[in-house]
Amino acid sequence: MLVDSHCHLEYKGLVDDQAGVLARAREAGVGQFLNISTRQSEWEQVVGTAEREPDVWASVGIHPHEADQHADLGREALLQAAAHPRVIGIGETGLDYYYDRSDRATQRDLFRMHIGVSRETGLPLIIHTRDADDDTLAMLEEETGKGAFPALIHCFTASAEFGQRVLELGLSISLSGIVTFKNATDLQEIAKKIPRDRLLVETDSPFLAPVPHRGKPCEPAYVTNTAQFLADLRGEDVNDLAEYTTANFRRLFNKAAF
Repeated sequence: MLVDSHCHLEYKGLVDDQAGVLARAREAGVGQFLNISTRQSEWEQVVGTAEREPDVWASVGIHPHEADQHADLGREALLQAAAHPRVIGIGETGLDYYYDRSDRATQRDLFRMHIGVSRETGLPLIIHTRDADDDTLAMLEEETGKGAFPALIHCFTASAEFGQRVLELGLSISLSGIVTFKNATDLQEIAKKIPRDRLLVETDSPFLAPVPHRGKPCEPAYVTNTAQFLADLRGEDVNDLAEYTTANFRRLFNKAAF
């Protein structure tokens, strides 16, 4: 069994045929899904899907692109949403300086607030970071000094140095279909070296469909393609990789009653 540790089941391209999307993934051997929210208006829908589907779990959080629209979001709202029994993660949150769709200071303020909620609840922080490695690391190191919190970098595409430093901080790393792309040679070298007990797999669907599905809307079923590619890359059996990445997901997101 594989887990899609990061998908957006409420996004266009998946929500239109959500039952079919889930059925195809289950048939392909995907046994658990983490349905990720990116804005407060999604929380009810994301949680509703998790209430309806026993193998789907939910996260609550604010994507850095949405920071300007949530600048006044209080931590109590996030804490209250995180208390739902089907919510097992905080995020996605983080910093995105590539598109700069929200003020950078506002992004940092919200990221820090999410970290505090993760620390208080014990729920893992799901981190998005793009072109913001220095600030992301600085904040993670500073906040870790205030008290530990569980976390992972989702859809990892950063440098080997960044990867090593977040591993030293105790974080996990999740890889998406990007690792299968022909031009992702640097990422592939990093992927070979991620410790077995820190690696997760995801689709980030409906985005980033792996080879051989590039150009199509991505679906959770395609996490099997990423897993097979990673197993071949790392010289491992795909069933072994499925077993340990699933175990890693369950250990990290331990609120879920699997």
